[in-house]
Amino acid sequence: MVDVTVLGAGVSGLSVAWACVRRGASVRVIDPHGVAAGASGGIVGALAPHVPENWNDKKAFQLESLLMARAWWAEVAHAGGKDPGYGQTGRVQPLADEAAVALARDRATGARSLWQGRATWCVTDAPGPFAPASPTGFWVRDTLTARIHPRAACEALAAAITARGGDILRAGSADGVVIEATGAAGLATLSAETGRAEGAGIKGQAVLLAHDARDAPQLFVDGVHIVPHANGTTAIGSTSERDFDAPDTTDDLIDPVLAAARAAVPALAGVPEIGRWAGVRPRARSRAPLLGPHPTRAGRWIANGGFKIGFGMAPLCAERLAAAILDGDDRIPDAFRPDASRPTRPASGETGREAG
Repeated sequence: MVDVTVLGAGVSGLSVAWACVRRGASVRVIDPHGVAAGASGGIVGALAPHVPENWNDKKAFQLESLLMARAWWAEVAHAGGKDPGYGQTGRVQPLADEAAVALARDRATGARSLWQGRATWCVTDAPGPFAPASPTGFWVRDTLTARIHPRAACEALAAAITARGGDILRAGSADGVVIEATGAAGLATLSAETGRAEGAGIKGQAVLLAHDARDAPQLFVDGVHIVPHANGTTAIGSTSERDFDAPDTTDDLIDPVLAAARAAVPALAGVPEIGRWAGVRPRARSRAPLLGPHPTRAGRWIANGGFKIGFGMAPLCAERLAAAILDGDDRIPDAFRPDASRPTRPASGETGREAG
């Protein structure tokens, strides 16, 4: 018997498991496919903030999570001895016209207030050597954006959990408090149980290049992320596909994304590919993470729906959910909660077949 069982060994499940282990709970993680087998096994890892304007609870939550990430991931690395590839290296974005420059300057004013002086957003004419061309000669540079290597981060979490006595299994009994972190498959199951669309899987494809710019900021150009990683590679991504035939294979839809990155950054022209990746990311109906008591399964909890911001939100989502479950300190934002007004049904003692 354990205190907590987490179904799903992606970043959401592993992060919650780690937060529970940190509080002294005995934890079991079950995923029949293994660690980071789904969307969390990707290669891009852009931990980018929302723009500092039209502030709301979701943006404030993301800010807090991004600000705590450096220390949080450092503790994970220390506990398990594996590097998650985290680095708060910032981000550069070209500004296309004078209207974009003016808007960026307004946002810089917002960032000075909203980001509490702990990170900056500024307009610059000196972006550094690893940067795309800008029609205006100006770029946005922020210091809040960070990078992480998704698969390495999940492996680092798994190592930290097992180093503190937790179990990560492919099958087993769901004892204690059960947390479902089952990604796109879990959203589909939840939709079937509630009778409404609670979210969907959105496919993404990305490319990894053999270009070492590990100390440079990441770039965002015309919707394309260009992320230099600490291991000397650079990731390009990603597509966003609602309709697809194969969830985990790449095709020619990623080619225009790669071409756009090479055209924007001459240093990437001719750089050989290391590999390509595809996976289905879970996007909740609200576009905010889905976090809190399960609406149809009494006694269970959900951690799902991270989509493109899952890794950036993971530290604070995990800590808030663990605090609610283990300490009775429930400070989960109302906008993140599953609809608790529906009747619940008893949970069956499943073995994690939905996980992944």
